[in-house]
Amino acid sequence: MTRLQGKIAIVTGASRQGGIGAAICRALAKEGASLFFTHLYDYDKEINPNDADENWPSFFAGELRQLGVQVAHMKLDLAEPNSASYLLDEARKALGLPTILVNNATYSVDADFRQLNESLIDAHCAVNIRGTFMLSAEFARMLEAENNARSSNSVLGGRIINLTSGQGKGPMPGNLAYAATKGAISVFTESLAAELAPLHITVNAVDPGPTDSGWMSEEAKNALLPRFPMGRIGLPEDAARLIAFLASDDSEWITGQIIHSRGGF
Repeated sequence: MTRLQGKIAIVTGASRQGGIGAAICRALAKEGASLFFTHLYDYDKEINPNDADENWPSFFAGELRQLGVQVAHMKLDLAEPNSASYLLDEARKALGLPTILVNNATYSVDADFRQLNESLIDAHCAVNIRGTFMLSAEFARMLEAENNARSSNSVLGGRIINLTSGQGKGPMPGNLAYAATKGAISVFTESLAAELAPLHITVNAVDPGPTDSGWMSEEAKNALLPRFPMGRIGLPEDAARLIAFLASDDSEWITGQIIHSRGGF
């Protein structure tokens, strides 16, 4: 499996052993891509304290290197100003020019209309909207500049893959700021895809549906399982396999799509 041999990919939000970000990194590495991933322990220990480990990213990098690819990583808070350009600079210095970007990092705190406040809205917007938008734009500008500097007539294409959570498929009460900001990513994906198509950069989004990435209680699993006609709950590897395909040359004719890969949920 070498569809991504020689490619360099950035994956944001790969902080936990059982998370979707880690599964994406493994899937891309198995296809031959070198990886630069980001993590943020401060967020994880607040949201998933039982699955947060400040030392895990270094161990994970070693695991990925055993697949024969180069790996580098860094702590990064996408809410910080200029984080997008900083990430791209660091990735390029460590591994070379990345041509695959997976916007997996997210900010999510449950809040209904009674709990919603300005600081909570700002925190969601800073990561889910501004962080995703600016990293995608900076990534595209970087590839455009590289093409302009090349003497070859061939165009260096790229892949941007965003993660959504099924906004537009139904309401998400109790999670207003998250639902709204992730919904903005879907709209952004469709419009950015049209802008970047002449540069041969595809832009797609994946909605993996409810995924057992460590947050589900047994009560939640029992409640969700009857809604999966395939008889099981989604796993991080399900999303990762699709994202590996979208990152490959096999997907060059697919862009501007919001793919609801949720096992019939």
